[in-house]
Amino acid sequence: MHNYQTELRQFIVENFLFGREDKPLSNSDSLLEFEIIDSTGVMELVSFIEQKYQLELRDEELIPENLDSIDRLVRFIAQKVNV
Repeated sequence: MHNYQTELRQFIVENFLFGREDKPLSNSDSLLEFEIIDSTGVMELVSFIEQKYQLELRDEELIPENLDSIDRLVRFIAQKVNV
């Protein structure tokens, strides 16, 4: 099984927390509410997902229910890959 969680966490920590893991981030934390990413960050995250997993994300899929936490991202990517 692919370890999306580890890869996504690594990308988020490196690109939005600038490698700092002193700020705890659980897999269920809202990336938007905790101001880890903003709208530009969402687009960077989408670009990473599309390139890394060779997926095409449609505009209507770019909603918090799919992208707002590591847990949600993992579920969303797993669903897209298994379609």
